[in-house]
Amino acid sequence: MTTNTTKLGLKENWKQFTILVIVNAFVGGMIGMERTIIPKFAESEFGIASKTAILSFIIAFGITKAITNYFTGRLANRFGRKNLLLIGWILAIPIPFILIYAESWNWVIFANILLGISQGLTWSSTVVMKIDLVGEKDRGLAMGLNEFAGYFAVGLVAFLSGYIAQKYGITPYPFYLGIGISILGFLLTLFFVKDTRVFVHQENTTNTTEKLDNIFLETTFKNKTLSAVTQAGLVNNLNDGMIWGLLPIVLLSLNYDSQNIGIITAIYPTVWGFGQLITGKMSDVYSKKKMLFWGMLLQGIAILFIPFAEQFYQLAAISAFLGLGTALVYPTFLSAIAQATTPHQRAESIGTFRLWRDLGYAIGAIISGITADLFGINYAIVLIGVITIVSSMIIEIRMPKDNL
Repeated sequence: MTTNTTKLGLKENWKQFTILVIVNAFVGGMIGMERTIIPKFAESEFGIASKTAILSFIIAFGITKAITNYFTGRLANRFGRKNLLLIGWILAIPIPFILIYAESWNWVIFANILLGISQGLTWSSTVVMKIDLVGEKDRGLAMGLNEFAGYFAVGLVAFLSGYIAQKYGITPYPFYLGIGISILGFLLTLFFVKDTRVFVHQENTTNTTEKLDNIFLETTFKNKTLSAVTQAGLVNNLNDGMIWGLLPIVLLSLNYDSQNIGIITAIYPTVWGFGQLITGKMSDVYSKKKMLFWGMLLQGIAILFIPFAEQFYQLAAISAFLGLGTALVYPTFLSAIAQATTPHQRAESIGTFRLWRDLGYAIGAIISGITADLFGINYAIVLIGVITIVSSMIIEIRMPKDNL
């Protein structure tokens, strides 16, 4: 039944959409809490020097988030988006307390397993709910706003945690941010967010996209559009996992303090976040294939410059270009997946994409950690840069020109 409450569109549903944007900012803030300080936390609190061991927290986070993404996609239609979002927030609340009272590195690993599950449930739910609300016309803009909110919050909280760590110490004060973020996110979801499954049924009445025979296989391998987007998503987070883990270590080796590390590491997700306000709408108008190709290529080139930079302004510029490249691809990934799938299959296809995309965190951390320990950090960075450029070529070769 069609009522005023089930009209698709950004304008028609702006109140609920705005609430979900704010919720996703809190979701991103939980990641930002760790973004700057965990490598230094590992060395100062637990005496861990191995790059692979330090990056183990990203491996734990990436694997659990990836698996949770997949099941969130599958369970969203069955149990409701809001219920999964609430469960994600409940799991987030203990995380900062575990980090504050951590007695060994295993506590940090456990906290990041919880963080991965929480992020999979919360971020995936907000993505799917926004796509449900807006319909086809504003899908890219919706994803741009969603990812802007999340990654601007990552950058902001990454900066704040670095500043607090510099002024008051690496623990416990930076983790107090996480306590406030998780409680506010839970309360906002509980009292103000409404489930969006009814909008899926509304859109399905007018949708003409062909059904996928096997959502997992089509998204991963068979469908040229979906599989090209999926591999690029994996590589995007593969290089993000390397940046997350190794960039602070590179900056420490160059004798940067916590505050300046916080600024440089925050520029990347902040440009990424703000850029999506523009690139999200661009993906509704311009070629998605071209945006994905140039975005991945720009990321790869920026990464290759990191080993040759030492000055603050050089590293800040690299961080900005890396953020711009990521901004070109991130909302485009999701709008491309949404356009190529039916409304009822969309949540599961996005879940499959996000499974592979966030496995990139773990794969990137493993590859870059082992390479850094065996050959040095610069070799690890160059390897990841080359892999990213190869991914852009796969987009150019495999993704159909006239499909999007």
